[in-house]
Amino acid sequence: MQTIWIITAMQEEADLIIEKYNLEKVNKKWTLTIFHWTLWETNLVLLLWWIWKIQASFSTTFLLENYRVDKIINIGIAGNINKEKINIGNVILPNKFIQHDMYLPFWWSHLDYAKAEIKIKTPLLDKEGLGVVIHNNLTCLTWDQFIDDEKIISDLKEKYNWDLVEMEVFAILSIAKNYEQLDKCIVIKWISDWANNEAIDAHMSNLEIAMKNSIVVLDKIINKI
Repeated sequence: MQTIWIITAMQEEADLIIEKYNLEKVNKKWTLTIFHWTLWETNLVLLLWWIWKIQASFSTTFLLENYRVDKIINIGIAGNINKEKINIGNVILPNKFIQHDMYLPFWWSHLDYAKAEIKIKTPLLDKEGLGVVIHNNLTCLTWDQFIDDEKIISDLKEKYNWDLVEMEVFAILSIAKNYEQLDKCIVIKWISDWANNEAIDAHMSNLEIAMKNSIVVLDKIINKI
């Protein structure tokens, strides 16, 4: 029996997944809450923690040290840097991940764990009839800040070819890479805001519709695994 872990950092995101799959709360430890559901040959488990790279690192380590893991699916919100290509409510399956706020003015190879981009394979999905706009193979930036400043976004676009920004996934993938489990990881991000001065309100007001789009994609992926 395979075990699929869905990991997310916001209660509002978790609530919609719990409702979709009728998950039952089975354990709470520290800041982590685990919900569980079994159907036929699949254990579906949701791990909820708090936002921030440190929390993501701790939670992923705890997961890989203590449980069987066949797949890890991180699902959550992201701000839009690429306004020309991406829109609010779109679902992103990124394949490249960069940590922005790790600054060291050196490029020695032993620092690759923090400075080099991480790449994963994105699932190939039949998008026909899903009714959801999906973008594959984009670049995701992880940063320990909620981005709501158009000047920051302008600088990012000028210097780098990134598409979306969020606060956890590089840490998740970095831990998985250290455990040689990177090939088990899938990332689903949904666009909640433009990362501008309206982002504080927009990311919550758009949460339900964007998250529902993500759950359509999540369900497709789970059925494909």
